[in-house]
Amino acid sequence: MWLDVATFARRAGVRTSETFDDAVVGAGILGLAHAYHLARRGRRVVVIERDDRARGASVRNFGMLWPIGQPRGALRELADRSLSAWLEVLGASGIWHRRTGSLHLAHRDDEAAVLAEFASDQRPGEGLELLEPAEVIRLAPRVRPHRLIRGLWSPHEVAVDPREVAASLPGWLAADLGVTFRFGLAVTGAGPNGLSTTAGPIEAGRVWICSGDELRYLYPDDLRRSGLVRCKLQMLRTRSAGPDGSLGPMLAAGLTLRHYAAFRECPGLDRVRARIASESPRLDRFGIHVLVSQNALGELAIGDSHEYGEPVEPFDSAEIEGLILDHLGAFLDVDGLEIASRWHGTYAKHPERPYVRLEPAPGVVVVTGVGGAGMTLSFGLAERVVADALDDR
Repeated sequence: MWLDVATFARRAGVRTSETFDDAVVGAGILGLAHAYHLARRGRRVVVIERDDRARGASVRNFGMLWPIGQPRGALRELADRSLSAWLEVLGASGIWHRRTGSLHLAHRDDEAAVLAEFASDQRPGEGLELLEPAEVIRLAPRVRPHRLIRGLWSPHEVAVDPREVAASLPGWLAADLGVTFRFGLAVTGAGPNGLSTTAGPIEAGRVWICSGDELRYLYPDDLRRSGLVRCKLQMLRTRSAGPDGSLGPMLAAGLTLRHYAAFRECPGLDRVRARIASESPRLDRFGIHVLVSQNALGELAIGDSHEYGEPVEPFDSAEIEGLILDHLGAFLDVDGLEIASRWHGTYAKHPERPYVRLEPAPGVVVVTGVGGAGMTLSFGLAERVVADALDDR
């Protein structure tokens, strides 16, 4: 049963000495984005994180700010707005980022047809270009030319290192915007007047819960009714590709066309899906598509797979890893690359909605279910959620 902070403090004999306008639960990228937009409004913000830093989906991803994956219309506009905010934050904080752009590669005629359909329907400012194989290789020298038909270039995508973002962004938010952080502190309850934690109560006028795929502890009944499902993915990272190992743009191949909603309106996509299902049913079984990005150290992040539902097994699959690496080697020169680390991540996703926003109690907002688009949508989504809650009072 939830006790308001004053009652909790009185019964426990605790004096509450700090009061905040806003308490954000979770120091993952969505929580940090909420803290940023709240603090920019001049509000006093505290972020509570149970670990010493974010260790969930926010650090177990490619570091791709990937607006091209969002369907045209409201979600693409949200992704573009998010990217603008990201660039402001990255520039001001000095956190490494690179405006690499992206390349989608086609090695089959049906894939090439989808890329042409997608490019022909582009909106002003998208800047998409269809490239011939020689132009692709100039941009991305490690791409294998064998059977390459064309590439689709987009100039907008940006690479970050998610581990660096999670480690460095809190310090900048604290120093430049006055955000308070409480790491190593578990939240045990949330309500209209703040939070109860393992170190006592925290008073706050509003609570923003951004706890990722953790659906069991804070308002579990509301989250269960929302229809969210959990997804497990597997990824890998190489050691540095060396001074001559520049990847160039972030890369995606034909499997990716069936994964992102941006391509769903292309008439030829059904042919791609049908062929993959017929030729390689295991790729569909494990939800595999292959993306590659590179960080400042020259390491390549490679993945991924998608297995939905409970329970999320702690054991990773060698079969899935083999399928990912086999497909990677079909379009990228991976000779001499050494796998340095392997991991799995989990995130919450709604089967129909791009994210879930709940208000389970007065003054409490839960934001989750961004699926694999958390890095891409975080700053734009947080800006919208904060504005909706504070400007419409």
